[in-house]
Amino acid sequence: MDDVLSHPSQNRDSPFSRPETATATINDEESEVRIETDRSGSGDTAASDEVPIVTEPTEPQPRSVTPVDGTTTKTSSNVAELAARVRSAVGEVIVGKEESINLSIVALLCRGHLLIEDVPGLGKTTLAKALAASLRCEFGRIQFTPDLMPADVLGVSIFNMRDNEFEFRKGPVFTQVLLADEINRATPRTQTALLEAMQERQVTMDGESRSLPDPFLVMATLNPVELEGTFPLPEAQLDRFMLRISLGYPSLSEEADIVDRFTTGGSGPVTPAVVTRDELLAAQDSIAEVTVEPSLRDYMLALVVATREHESLHLGASPRASIAMYNAAQAWAAIQGRRYVLPDDVKKVAIPVLAHRVMVSPQAGLRGRAGDNVIHEILETVEVPIER
Repeated sequence: MDDVLSHPSQNRDSPFSRPETATATINDEESEVRIETDRSGSGDTAASDEVPIVTEPTEPQPRSVTPVDGTTTKTSSNVAELAARVRSAVGEVIVGKEESINLSIVALLCRGHLLIEDVPGLGKTTLAKALAASLRCEFGRIQFTPDLMPADVLGVSIFNMRDNEFEFRKGPVFTQVLLADEINRATPRTQTALLEAMQERQVTMDGESRSLPDPFLVMATLNPVELEGTFPLPEAQLDRFMLRISLGYPSLSEEADIVDRFTTGGSGPVTPAVVTRDELLAAQDSIAEVTVEPSLRDYMLALVVATREHESLHLGASPRASIAMYNAAQAWAAIQGRRYVLPDDVKKVAIPVLAHRVMVSPQAGLRGRAGDNVIHEILETVEVPIER
């Protein structure tokens, strides 16, 4: 019986979880499956035509399931524990901003890319570096400037006179975690060099496609208020960022803590590496196991469709946004320790997923409307599904 697969039961406390089905459960202490047969029959299990009923074990079951091939299937509790480790490590450097840190973890778990947009001095680069430092992955950084060329990002072919042939020298994009600092300072030509890498996770140079390592995550910082020497990101590139977050100004107590941490001498606080590459990949794979009820999927689609019909928006969200919101809601539920998505999870990720993908009409822009405001209005008007 050691090779029998134990299936975790569905969440009974979720109004959006799927109906529970009878499954076989292994008792770790007794190492046997207890099956209750039909007592009205002869008592011979082999001869009974009734489907056996499995009784629940008295002892709690483990949080991970061991399939017959010996591997371990990660559950939402494992993802929540991993997220807690990353949150604690990043918290050594970033004071407060728990929601922004959680959304950053969501982007990591969903194999998405993260855009950190805010005014100077609030810790955009520090957050990206701290998040990358918490992972035992290869890390690369590109400081975007107006004179940066695509070859400085992707790499270049150099003629090797000894071998009498061209050889490709990889650029900094060939890494697992890439920090694109002040990405809007590069020219559009250089910005578009990242499009293929972010979407298809490969680089095509000289007619040859080269795959990027796994995982591959781009975390870009952007200054929205300084326009001198900057180039706005095109909509095609904004759409490739799964989430856009901002930090905002700290509170008085948080800023006092920041001053204390960074004025004690030395190099300041250090982010420990708390997650391995294999752990991150396993957590990313387990996000798909989080249950999303059809009614919640339809709710997400209704939000996306509403962006295309809203009078204040010149450009609505794309189908890529629908996929991003679906996955982000799954990841948000997982880091909360749940195996099912709630409407509140969708609302939590809707603005970070949708706001940077929509384009406000010129008339609405003159009235001071922004994408965040419009998405918040849509969340208040679209009907939320109720429990069945």
